[in-house]
Amino acid sequence: MTTTIQAVYERGVLRVKEPIGLADGTTVEVTITTSEPCGETPADILSAIASLPIEGDGGEFSGRDHNKVLYGEKTTR
Repeated sequence: MTTTIQAVYERGVLRVKEPIGLADGTTVEVTITTSEPCGETPADILSAIASLPIEGDGGEFSGRDHNKVLYGEKTTR
């Protein structure tokens, strides 16, 4: 059975807003989807992305290797 309900999180407990037709002790699986923004605006997210370095920490792969990874080594014929 799948049911979607609204609940409020207060003091570490989810409090449902309406009665649910379940017996006491029934085990359920809960998926949380908030209906309010999480605090980060799209501008905040884009700013965080823009602040990331273009190149990594010097590991094996970097953006310079893009074409080689996608298309392989260039061969001259």
